[in-house]
Amino acid sequence: MKLKPVSLRAALPLVDKDAVVADAPDDEKLRKNTEDLVARIAEIQRLFYADGRFALLVVLQGRDASGKDGTIRKVFSGVNPQGVQVTSFKVPSDEERSHDFLWRVHQRVPARGMIGIFNRSHYEDVIVTRVNGIVPKAVWEARFDQINAFEKHLFANGVRILKFFLHVSRAEQLERLRKRLSSSEKNWKYNPGDLAERGKWKEYSAAYRDAIRRCSTREAPWFVVPSDNKKVRNFLIAQSIAHTLGSLNLRWPKADADVIAKGLDSD
Repeated sequence: MKLKPVSLRAALPLVDKDAVVADAPDDEKLRKNTEDLVARIAEIQRLFYADGRFALLVVLQGRDASGKDGTIRKVFSGVNPQGVQVTSFKVPSDEERSHDFLWRVHQRVPARGMIGIFNRSHYEDVIVTRVNGIVPKAVWEARFDQINAFEKHLFANGVRILKFFLHVSRAEQLERLRKRLSSSEKNWKYNPGDLAERGKWKEYSAAYRDAIRRCSTREAPWFVVPSDNKKVRNFLIAQSIAHTLGSLNLRWPKADADVIAKGLDSD
């Protein structure tokens, strides 16, 4: 069980059955394997930070209640908070709207040695703006090429990018929204507008499909994550992140010999 990058040449139906992995391991095995991967990510993060040649940007997109917050809590539970920054992109402010749509995003790109997590991202500007008619078609269509150029630029400057679409079925989303409303710990997150957005399911599916297929590149691949089962979701994302970090040929920086010698002679 492993995620594969989305290809422009492959179909991407994003139907309800794609939100489930039929032959997934049992929950206990998933829990144990995910814990091992979370520990591995935490271990590599120390070396990643010390190496300092790369940054890692993890983009999480998905419908309301798809599990973006839960993914962050679980997958990154073992990392040192000093090496991670999480950005949740809300409705643009007046200042942000006065700049190009990538301006606010570029400011939050992680520095080398850091892991950055986007809870929603610049892809809102080719999804929400499209579905709600905020900008003309000519504007949001041009943004696909602009995003690809932006992400290629980041990659060329040491930023490794993983983009995950947390795919939930319509029935599962409704169940989660109902649980959110009935829970005293979660009902503060409930937004009546969620139901209005849910009524545009087909429109959002088309927007996600185009954005994912047209912006899944070698430098910045998209992965569709079956997310009806939270344990499956967490395992698959943790696996992809651990694999990416482990493939970077990281190394501990060499200390200056003179500095070490002087330090040893200080007594």
